[in-house]
Amino acid sequence: MQPDWIWGLIGGLLIGTGGAVYLLFNGRIMGASGIIGALVDGSAGDTKWERLSFLAGVILLPILLLPVFGGVDTHITANIPVLVAAGLLVGLGTRLANGCTSGHGVCGMSRLSLRGFVATCCYILAGGVGVVIFRHLLGVI
Repeated sequence: MQPDWIWGLIGGLLIGTGGAVYLLFNGRIMGASGIIGALVDGSAGDTKWERLSFLAGVILLPILLLPVFGGVDTHITANIPVLVAAGLLVGLGTRLANGCTSGHGVCGMSRLSLRGFVATCCYILAGGVGVVIFRHLLGVI
């Protein structure tokens, strides 16, 4: 059995590489929330297919790699209302922060953006508070 941190390291390296390639070839910061948001609100314009192909890669690559590496043990809850609430809170947070962890945390911090550091600290703090509330106080995760 491989330790969990290897998968986190590989995932982080892939996200960082994807952000660097996106910036190198497009001159833009990669942020998943911005990519999805522009598709949803219709502002993607000429970049619609580029954004769709990015999302297709994010969804399909793990599926294609599944036969090679097998499944990864996750700690995701099976509680559907909790998953829906978590998704909505993440979406709200990324809209409030004008970006997500890939945009602020990976690309923003690597560019020494103060906004990226502040947003990432807020994400980490909110995640810690969420774990305390939902795991230790409410016991739902």
